[in-house]
Amino acid sequence: MGKAKKISLILLIIGYIAAGINHFRIPAFYISIIPAYLPYPQILNTLAGLFEIAFGLMLIFRPTRKIAAWGIVLMLIAFLPVHIDMLYGHTQVGATQVKPVWVWMRLFFQPVLILCAWWHTRSS
Repeated sequence: MGKAKKISLILLIIGYIAAGINHFRIPAFYISIIPAYLPYPQILNTLAGLFEIAFGLMLIFRPTRKIAAWGIVLMLIAFLPVHIDMLYGHTQVGATQVKPVWVWMRLFFQPVLILCAWWHTRSS
């Protein structure tokens, strides 16, 4: 595995475990950005947190890395409606109003994150 791929793997591991933990540390933040048309936001938040932690841990081990990377790709695609919904003015996150520039930046980086995870579905 090349240096760049190792660095991206470490960043994915740390990022997804940390993000997953945050779903439990500050659930109100994540629940507040779940679009109203999706049912059971508390359950969706819990599932997202569990899957992010699980996929982050699975990335550590070579035998489960490919499955985890595909899981992250699918999860990032599934999260796209949340980010798109925020473009339509649903930018209130708790007491904070998210500026449109941050929403656009997140949408811009979504394909980058998908490609990074996809890279780890490929053999080293």
